[in-house]
Formats: sequence, structure tokens, C-alpha cells
Amino acid sequence: MSGTQAPPQPSARFTLHSERLGPLPLINHFLQRMGLEHLLDRHVPTNDRRCAVPHARALGVLLRSLVVEREPIYREEETVHAFACGLFGLSADEREHLCDDRIGRALDRLFDADRAALLTEVVVAVGQRFGVCFEELHNDSTTISFCGQYRAATRRAIRGRRAAAITYGHSKARRPDLKQLLFILTVNSEGVPCQFRCADGNLSDSVTHIDTWNALRAVAGRVDFLYVADSKLCSRENLDYLDRAGGRFVTVMPRTRLEDEEFRKWIQTNTPPWELVWDRPNPHHRDGPRDCWYVYRAPLPSLEACPIIWVWSTLLTLHQQARRLRNLAVASEKLQALHGRLASARARLRGAAQIDLAVAQILEHYHVSRYLKVKRTVREEHRFKQARRGRPGPDMAYRRITRRRYDIEWSIDEAAVAYDQKSDGMYPLLTNDRNLSPAQVLEAHKGQPKIEKRFEQVKTVHEIAPVCLKNEGRIEALFTLYFLALLVQALIERELRLAMKREKIEELPLYPEQRQCKSPTTEQILRLFSLAERHTLLSEGHVVQLFHPELTDLQRQVLTLLGVPHHTFHPKN
Repeated sequence: MSGTQAPPQPSARFTLHSERLGPLPLINHFLQRMGLEHLLDRHVPTNDRRCAVPHARALGVLLRSLVVEREPIYREEETVHAFACGLFGLSADEREHLCDDRIGRALDRLFDADRAALLTEVVVAVGQRFGVCFEELHNDSTTISFCGQYRAATRRAIRGRRAAAITYGHSKARRPDLKQLLFILTVNSEGVPCQFRCADGNLSDSVTHIDTWNALRAVAGRVDFLYVADSKLCSRENLDYLDRAGGRFVTVMPRTRLEDEEFRKWIQTNTPPWELVWDRPNPHHRDGPRDCWYVYRAPLPSLEACPIIWVWSTLLTLHQQARRLRNLAVASEKLQALHGRLASARARLRGAAQIDLAVAQILEHYHVSRYLKVKRTVREEHRFKQARRGRPGPDMAYRRITRRRYDIEWSIDEAAVAYDQKSDGMYPLLTNDRNLSPAQVLEAHKGQPKIEKRFEQVKTVHEIAPVCLKNEGRIEALFTLYFLALLVQALIERELRLAMKREKIEELPLYPEQRQCKSPTTEQILRLFSLAERHTLLSEGHVVQLFHPELTDLQRQVLTLLGVPHHTFHPKN
């Protein structure tokens, strides 16, 4: 044999095995501090010995997945195997038996359980262990849209429990073509979720407040907490029930109330003695007008004998005036286009009913029915035709043919515009607590945007939709886990922000490119630990050395502020 022969390759002696940790050690620390696994195991027990993965642990897997990275249930097995063993709360044997069917059956058991009692115990434990107070609670709701028919989801009974109906209703996501469920959430003044309910997709918010308030009594342990909600709370039945039960509330009075109409009429010729509460820089433009808020306690109470606090915002005044001008301009353009269509020789809108409908749709869509006065007119067009055939001559007779054409004329009601400009930026608040000053009522009302932030997180960060489930019972159970994921997320945010305030730290470099962040969110905190890994050096199946993740100075600082020991990222196998 000619040529050189390659030297034999030595057999590999060592193998490096890498396992992903991510932010799971941090999340597990908060779950243990909440005592969530114990509460799940008590309310969702596993009575069948043949069950390889207990229901509580299967639900814990799905909960951790919702917090870390949103994956469909059929991919949870892959997600668990992508992380180090034990981080999802499963042993090596339980991890091998985990599948989508096991998680689905755990969701069935969660739907069958007393979820209201479970959530109450969880929130009460959070209040005791984290020092969360429930003196001021904010309630609101949103809709979760579904892509699909869901023909069977009509409030049917599933194993003896009534499930919510997935149906059409008033879509807050502006998708009236999709069926939906109502997601009712309550948070405290710090934005920590306190209570959750799932209701029919066509249920009005006005009929949900009494049940929600009764559930919050068990969470707060008393009845004198301040309940803040939007104008759907302002009904005679709701206000009378809360007041008789000893509750306190702050709500927005709707424009349909007589008190609102009387004040806007009174202000045309009078100037209230406004009290300045806030005078702040413009939050959107450095050189813009200042953000000033004023309050005024009306001399007369409401029909329920409750004090009325009128609020006036200078920026809201400018916003409403600009929106009115914009709507008037756009509506005028639409009416001009309609006028051109009617003047066309081939106009298809020839009937009076069709024209009135088109005008009404324009005025209603742009909310200018009060300001634009539209009048339908009739125009006659005449033409003459020979009465008989033949060449026209001096003795030729003609007959007149008259055709009626419709047209529209419109004008702006300047008096109506001037009337509404007097009360632009003003709206009334209603409360039954006479000990609250007008400034305190406004401050409580301005806490409502915190719940909107939670809705934004559940729809974007946690991606609650699309819902990859068909059984409405499992969907309700899944939404319960989404509430728990929001609770974990809010607690992490709260602990870090309180620690920053306590240590007098104004900013942390959590944004990309190490840009400073004044109000860290859980998404940014988890992203900071997303690349954490553990490496194991093996030789013929034996562990030679274990390499734990080397934490950066920023990671150590964040863990210290959160009260999480650094060795949390040194999990045992």
C-alpha cells in the first residue's frame, strides 16, 4: 500500500453537558415563598395512585411556562426537557411521564375544584408573606377573543359545574366578529392582582360588581376597603348594595345621569371655585402645556345622597377639543363624498331611506350628530322630449319629463360646539365616603390605569390569545393559571421597586445596551437571567466537575434587591 496513513484518533475522554436554567430559579423562589404548590395540592388533590404526575405539579409546570415563555400545551414536554431537571418542580421520573394529556387532565381537576377558595387563600397568603395591603382595590374587565365556533360552549354543565359561555358580545378588543369571554380582574393600589373571575362573553359589567365585591370581602377580611371601578358600577342597585353592606366606593358618573346634565348647563353662566391638586410637566412633550388637575365638590349630592366630585384636566380639555375638530373635519369630508355620489349621473343612492341611513352612519361613526345638522333636499331636473317622431319643426309638440334628484346640505351648529367647549375636560366622580377630600377621591380614581397595565401584560407578554383549547372548562382553568402568573409577575416587580426605593436607587441598566430603567418590569428582570446555564463535565458517565453560572454584577445586585440568595442559581440535580 502506497501513501501515508492517518494516525489513529484518540478516544474522547470527557463530555460537556449543558443545561439551561434561565430565570426559573428566581421564579421558584417566589413560588415557594407564596406556598403555592402546597395550596394547589390541597385544593386539587391527586386521589388516583396510578397518576404518574400529580395534578398540582402538572399545573405548576404550566404556570412556570406561562411566566417564562408562552408555549402551547402540546409543547410543554419539549419545554420541560429544554431546562435542567427539577426546575419545573418535577423529578426525573415525573418528567418522563409528562405529556399534554396529563396537563389537560390536571386542568379538568382545577376546573372541578373550588377555584374561588383557592385564589382567596393564595391572595391572603401573599398579603401575609409579602406585606401586601388591601385597603384600596381597583376593578375592571376586558374581553378575550376566540377564533373558532365553540358551538357547545353555551353555559353547559361540565361534571356538575356551570362553565362560562363563549359567545358574541361587546368586544373591547374591537373584534365583534369573534366570540369572547369576559376576564374580570381586581388589583390593589400597587397593581398586585387580588381577585379574578371568568364570565360569559355577553355579560354586562354592571351585573358583575356585587359578586366581585363579595369575593373581595373574604380577601380583605373586612368591608370598609375602598372599591374603585368605572361607570358600570354607577347603578342604583350596585351603589345601594355596597352602601348598605358598609362598603366604600369611588366611581365615575356616566353622562346619562341628570346630575351631569345639570352641571354642564350650570357652568355655561358660572365658574366653579376649582381647587388645584396637581401641576405637573407635560408627560408627552417637554415644551408642551403643563398637566394641571383641578377638583370641585358640588354643593348638591347625587340622587343616592352621595357627594359628587367634579374633575377638570387641562390636557384632557385640549384632547377633547382636538378630537372634536378632527371628527368634524373627517365627517365633513365623508358628507362631501356622499354629496358627490348623489350628484353623479349614475347615483345608486336614489331612495330617501338609503340616503338617511348613509348620513346616520357617518354621524354616528364620528360622534358628531350633535354638531352637524344635515338636511336632505330634493332637486327637480327637467328635460323635454318630442311628443311624436319626425323632424323637429315649428309645429312639433314637446312633453316635459321631470326627474327628482336627492341631495344633502349640512352646517355646523356653532352653539352646540360652544356649549360643550365650556365643560371640555370635566367629568364627575361619585363616592359614599364623606371623609375623603376631593383630592383623595381623584387620587384613588387615578389608580385605575394600573389595572390596564395588567391587561396589557396578559395580552402581550403572556399572550393569552390565541387560546389553543376547545373545552371551555379547561379554558377557565387555564385563565386561572394566567391570573396566578400575573400575581407572580406583579410580586417580582413590587419587591424590586420597593427595594430600589428603600436603597435610594433611582435607575438600573436593564434596558438593551445597558440603558437605565426607572421602573423595572418582570419581563426585563427575567430577560436578564434568560441565558443562565449550568455545565457538567463528565467522564465515562461520572461527574468530574460542575460549573454553575457565573452571575454578573448586575444580576447579583438584582438578586440582592429581590431578597433571593445567590446560591438559588446552584440548584441540585
